[in-house]
Amino acid sequence: MPVDSSVLKGAIEDRPLWLVDVVTAITNSGGTVAAWIISVVLTVTLLRQDRRRDALLVGGAMLSGWAVMSGLKQLFRRDRPPLPERLVDISTYSFPSGHAMMTATLACVVGTVVVRLVVLPRVRAAALTLLGLYTLMVGLSRVYLAAHWITDVLAGWVFGALWAAFWILLTRSPAGTSTRP
Repeated sequence: MPVDSSVLKGAIEDRPLWLVDVVTAITNSGGTVAAWIISVVLTVTLLRQDRRRDALLVGGAMLSGWAVMSGLKQLFRRDRPPLPERLVDISTYSFPSGHAMMTATLACVVGTVVVRLVVLPRVRAAALTLLGLYTLMVGLSRVYLAAHWITDVLAGWVFGALWAAFWILLTRSPAGTSTRP
């Protein structure tokens, strides 16, 4: 796609080493290991607080989302951007971006838990803003490192948000009941 090529060209035009290091740290914060650590810690914490519905939301969305993302990669079988532009050694397919999809899923489900549990509007708004920035930065880091085309990342965000929405609807409280303690 022309947009993929032009965005990649712009991303790799000037990549100072210090910025590559910063962006690599950002991309690693959205990788599989980091996402699973965050998910497991949050799921266990929610279970310990007797928030089973919220724990199911986070754990279920992330576990099944990983399976859906892997299946989509096998279905589309899109190649990654070429070497030497690609600064990431990875052999899986490119579409959709797993980092973008899984951080979008995580941000959406964690955001839902925040909305359900956090009473103070400013704290809630700050948390939601940080979650949005997190998935935005991780997704864009994948393009900067040429691990993905921009359309892989955009699709990852869409698939991730849709998968989270499915789980949010699946785990919502019955009509007329409150999810707040």
